[in-house]
Amino acid sequence: MQPGKQQITVAYGDGIGPEIMQSTLDILREAGAQINPEVIEIGEEIYKKGLKAGIEPDSWEVIRKNKVFLKAPITTPQGGGVKSLNVTMRKTLGLFANVRPCMSYHPFVKTKHPDMDVVIVRENEEDTYGGIEHRQTFEVYQCLKLITLPGTERIVRYAFEYARTNNRKKVTCFTKDNIMKLTDGLFHDVFKKVAAEYPNIESDNMIVDIGTARLADTPENFDVVVMPNLYGDIVSDVAAQIAGSVGLAGSANVGTECAMFEAIHGSAPDIAGQNVANPSGLLHGALMMLVHIGQPAVAERIHNAWLKTLEDGLHTPDIYHSDRSEKKVGTDEFTAALIKRLGEKPVQLQPVIYTKKAPKMDVDLKYSRGTEKPAHSEKRELKGVDVFVYWEPDEPEKLAQLLKGGTNGKFELTMFTNRGTKVWPDGVDETFCTDHWRCRFQSTNGGIKQKDLLNLLQGLDQQKIDIIKTENLYEFNGIRAYSLGQGE
Repeated sequence: MQPGKQQITVAYGDGIGPEIMQSTLDILREAGAQINPEVIEIGEEIYKKGLKAGIEPDSWEVIRKNKVFLKAPITTPQGGGVKSLNVTMRKTLGLFANVRPCMSYHPFVKTKHPDMDVVIVRENEEDTYGGIEHRQTFEVYQCLKLITLPGTERIVRYAFEYARTNNRKKVTCFTKDNIMKLTDGLFHDVFKKVAAEYPNIESDNMIVDIGTARLADTPENFDVVVMPNLYGDIVSDVAAQIAGSVGLAGSANVGTECAMFEAIHGSAPDIAGQNVANPSGLLHGALMMLVHIGQPAVAERIHNAWLKTLEDGLHTPDIYHSDRSEKKVGTDEFTAALIKRLGEKPVQLQPVIYTKKAPKMDVDLKYSRGTEKPAHSEKRELKGVDVFVYWEPDEPEKLAQLLKGGTNGKFELTMFTNRGTKVWPDGVDETFCTDHWRCRFQSTNGGIKQKDLLNLLQGLDQQKIDIIKTENLYEFNGIRAYSLGQGE
């Protein structure tokens, strides 16, 4: 390692990855970036060795040692029990915040939204991306959605810190808490609490479907948008595309210890080795990396040279158009043109000024870990249990009689549902049912202990009920902490 230079981990990736990584590193070197790359191999070749993680154990240690990781796109094999290495890295390294700036470059890149300048802040570890899935019956599969109080507070605080640090005026939250009242409801509630601590930043919440529609229609009305993982994955690609091209956008994956920077597009193996790939997405990820490691002046120099190259009409095939481009160039020629323009600034496009540092990462978790409302101080009381059972979709009354026969005086069968719709009591023939039933048992006289649950399950087993799983029903400080069926 050369003295005074930041050690970073670099992975050249798959498909077009090696080409755009070499381009990016060449530009960083010529611009004077004080970095010392340490290269690791991840992705396709590692998968071929039989390592389903796509990364060798020694490479984890390199990433953890250097703390900063610049990664080109990789190819994840389909099926075969192989999990996404991107998701694994984000979760393993605690990279809780995914930050994706989406800006239009009108008139040089085609867009219907010339004034767009939006930053998507996506929670990066939770939600359905835990990958906890099960096939439970012949007809029903499940994916668990896990939203936590500390995880939510951390990403929301990061969004407001990002806005404060970068002179952004508004933070919008996207949720679906009109349907998912507990999980998305938690996200919305924490957002409101944190927003109150930033009175100089405007805040609002939208249901994710109409919010996405409005973002796609009038993105100039948005500034910073924060949301749970799955929504963020979808919305950030929508935002990048309507800004002009997914191929131009980079992203930062930020944690309290490590950070990973990348393009948001894939490895594009169909154009690999043809010298036509646009390195701009990975380069923008690298610019975020430079700000993160305290080299904003270098980032500014590169970014303005990139804007000048774009403005001069030197465009790779993905954004080339005869009406607004001067010349179609390949990866190497684009790289050389950008390096030649280092020190120059755009004339039509707004030059960038990197005067701010990256937002702080060591966010203070007040609501989940602090003295204001520590989670463990709440009184938690067990009030019942949902027992999920396999039963062919007929004769609900027969199922009800068997379920009642398994109770032992401690519980009352209050309802059962199919795919979340109540079908007993007072069900109707038109409701479509599968072979997967949620059966709710609630306490008849207050307190329930774990042994009471075991006795109930034993009683149901004696009735030949095929039990899939159970979910306990709790109250916290006397407030119900489970969803109701219709009519309950």
